[in-house]
Amino acid sequence: MGLISQALGAIGNIAGGAINAGMSAASGVLANQWKEFIYCDSIPDDVLMVKGKKQITGKSSNTKGDDNIITNGSGIVVNDGQCMIIVENGKVVEVCAEPGRFTYDTSLAPSIFAGSFGQSLLDSFKMFGQQFAYGGQAANDQRVYYFNTKVIMGNKYGTPAPVPFRLVDSKIFLDLDITIRLNAIYSYRLVDPLLFYTKIAGNVNDTFRAADLEQQLKSEISGKLNTALAKISAMEIRYNELPAHTEEMSEALKEQLHQKWVVEKGIELVSFDVNSANTTEENEKLIRDAQAEARYQHAGLGAAALTAAQAQALKDAAKNPNGAANAMFGVGMIGGGMNGGIGNTINALYAQAGQEQAAAAAAAPAPAAVPAANAWKCPKCGVENTGNFCTSCGEKKPAPAIAWKCPKCGNENTGNFCQNCGEKKPEAPAEWTCAKCGAVNTGNFCQTCGEKKPE
Repeated sequence: MGLISQALGAIGNIAGGAINAGMSAASGVLANQWKEFIYCDSIPDDVLMVKGKKQITGKSSNTKGDDNIITNGSGIVVNDGQCMIIVENGKVVEVCAEPGRFTYDTSLAPSIFAGSFGQSLLDSFKMFGQQFAYGGQAANDQRVYYFNTKVIMGNKYGTPAPVPFRLVDSKIFLDLDITIRLNAIYSYRLVDPLLFYTKIAGNVNDTFRAADLEQQLKSEISGKLNTALAKISAMEIRYNELPAHTEEMSEALKEQLHQKWVVEKGIELVSFDVNSANTTEENEKLIRDAQAEARYQHAGLGAAALTAAQAQALKDAAKNPNGAANAMFGVGMIGGGMNGGIGNTINALYAQAGQEQAAAAAAAPAPAAVPAANAWKCPKCGVENTGNFCTSCGEKKPAPAIAWKCPKCGNENTGNFCQNCGEKKPEAPAEWTCAKCGAVNTGNFCQTCGEKKPE
């Protein structure tokens, strides 16, 4: 008897569990019969991906459906600046970046409100059987994710440590290696949301924010910044000119980040705007000294600087009240006299500057000759002339073409056809001589005496 009681109790427990699972399955299937309306409000600027939510209001009858089940025939809305994907059982099955309202008709969750009632009812019973086998829980997982495809702006960046920069100016033979610090703002955007989901965002429960990726992006910018700055340096753009060369800096950095960002993450750098670029006081003094010394690379400037220095030395010597003569004598000894020592050097520099100017003038292309206002080209030999006869072959200067007005479009022409509408030049009217006064005319009446043209 004890064995029989235990057996009956076990059967009752099993039956009770089955009944509970069946009730849960039936309840879940019935709740999931309602079509959903999945929508995403405006995505904030600091959010890259967010899970779509079913719209449930106080008037909604569907308050018990599974969050991760999309009923067949449900509506999904995509707004401007958004991209939507649908994930079924961990696999992306739909991608849409076009704004509008779409109907999802390939869902794993059938509805008696969509399609043929008989077929939908059979599909619902199949789903009931699957859900019953899983203890009343849904046997599928379906999710909608929205991506922010607008430009993510206002991301601040500053170099964590001074970075090397090669300062080049070939005009003054300047080539210095210094270190600088940058303060900038960069922007980026999602260009491949599917790649971003599979490689970065994954199957998040709710939201993936820009802050979740910020440190990684800044680290990768720092890693490629030196190479980008080397390209800027090769263009002979100085570090303090970087704020005025945003486009060049952005393109150089975009090229370096292509593999790490576009290929591996599905995001793209849009702009990198440098607000300021600074270096140490020691480097600034080094640059100023190099620029000052560069003046002496030009012979004329070097001679002028030496002349000014010598003149200042003479002024300083004249101010000495106790030994003006000795001071003047000292200046003359050091310079070797005005005609020797520094004087010879100054003269040589001025002579060199003159030679450089003459060489530059000789190398410059000659200005193009301006043709005379009355010049004409001989139609026989092609020589340019200004007189009435060709200086080469003696051909007479051709008479200027007489302009005529097109009777069709009114355009002024000199050729045989109108250059505007192609109308042929009208024939000149025949001349006749007036028998009364002897005047030559072309019209129907004499322009002198009014006599009518003879028939």
